[in-house]
Amino acid sequence: MSFIEISEVGPRDGLQSIEPIMPTAAKKAWIAAEAAAGIREIEVGSFVPAKLLPQLADTAELVAYARTLPGLTVAVLVPNLKGAEAAIAAGAHKITIPISISETHSLANVRRTHVQMIEETRRIAELIAAQPEDQRPKFEGGLSTAFGCTLEGMVPEAVLLGLAEQLMEAGCDEVGLSDTTGYANPAQVKRLIRAVRGVVGEEACSGVHLHNTRGLGLANALAALEEGITTLDSSLGGIGGCPFAPGASGNIVTEDLVFMLQSMGFETGIDLDRLLQVRELVQAALPDTELYGFTAEAGVPKGFAGGAY
Repeated sequence: MSFIEISEVGPRDGLQSIEPIMPTAAKKAWIAAEAAAGIREIEVGSFVPAKLLPQLADTAELVAYARTLPGLTVAVLVPNLKGAEAAIAAGAHKITIPISISETHSLANVRRTHVQMIEETRRIAELIAAQPEDQRPKFEGGLSTAFGCTLEGMVPEAVLLGLAEQLMEAGCDEVGLSDTTGYANPAQVKRLIRAVRGVVGEEACSGVHLHNTRGLGLANALAALEEGITTLDSSLGGIGGCPFAPGASGNIVTEDLVFMLQSMGFETGIDLDRLLQVRELVQAALPDTELYGFTAEAGVPKGFAGGAY
């Protein structure tokens, strides 16, 4: 079967949503351990003001460190041009700018309207284009609250499709669908992937970011796979959510996602046993933070050797 890329977002989406601040040394150990286990893309942080998210104040140092790990794509989130400038200076391989389909969430999250975010996207794209060709990071437009919003409720599909098209016209290399608030269901996931690809093309929509808020995370991931999605975001131990979307808890658990994929015969390049051991490192650094996941609790089945069985 085909290769599925797992993008680990715990060091960003996970840590921004909890109160404890993980020491930088522990973050580096986490990133290194996951890379050693076979994770090939890690979102190591976000270039936002430290006063807003002190948990992520060391992102530049983490980017510099993560770049020393062979074969690892170092990804970051940026809310604006200033953040993109810092990300490029630090050497990030991939930059994602979030644009919320819910404008209410956009104002709460990045304090900008849709029009302002598209203009910011255009400026970032121009900045990237001005870099030497071999130093240009990949630029993704993250379609946040694509499946619904805790502040507005359901969001119009027409707004989603319009913003997806505008992001590509503004200079993004691709767009990704994000279930920021855990509202998605499998039928909706399939429908919206098809719809977005209808306006931006199949190659420009290859990844999704799903939450497990109502227990549908893996079901939604499977629905995305059936539509040909090849990159799935997840968080070790299911840490994370969104601090600006009330009730948006629970990323997909990386360990459970990897187990599901490998048991179905998908290639991930990940050593599940080594990945499970990373939990111990993270738990030691965050002793008061609950980690989730069924695979870690139950263990892998007898006879499971990291492939279909």
